Amino acid sequence: MIYRARMSAMKNPIEQLTRLIAEVPDFPKPGILFRDITPMLADPSALALAIELMANPFRGGKFDVVLGAESRGFIFGIAVAQALGCGFIPVRKPGKLPRATHSASYALEYGTDTLHMHQDAVPRGARVLVVDDLLATGGTLKACCELVERSGATVGGTTVLIELAALGGRKVLAPHSVHAVIQY
Repeated sequence: MIYRARMSAMKNPIEQLTRLIAEVPDFPKPGILFRDITPMLADPSALALAIELMANPFRGGKFDVVLGAESRGFIFGIAVAQALGCGFIPVRKPGKLPRATHSASYALEYGTDTLHMHQDAVPRGARVLVVDDLLATGGTLKACCELVERSGATVGGTTVLIELAALGGRKVLAPHSVHAVIQY
């Protein structure tokens, strides 16, 4: 309730959201400034605003499905899919999907990981919007784009809540378009 009262007094929607993102120094390891979105997720007005700002540039873009990576990509991806009238495709960590999968490995800011998607999840020729909470070095989103393309579908764009611009993820995703609501 306090967040909603504060948000309604502000006019800039980006400011409304950034005020609800906590900065946590030295997490998950020393030297990293973690942007914690959980206070924003807890505020229904802020969450609705974030979803609208992520989805709006893609309205009328004729997407067939939205794809999101585990786990915060699920939060935003499902909501964006609903806003756009699309289905949702989950991309998961190893061992979480029961049928045959495609996989793509990628580097994180502080390690490596692999993502999986059911081989039959994205229809051949489909136009896909890839969604996540954060664009940092671009590894997660690039892996998602590779999974889409391996399925014979097309990446029609990517949208994120936060972009850490100094880490260069946007360049890694070229030639795919990137929409970021908030840039640090």
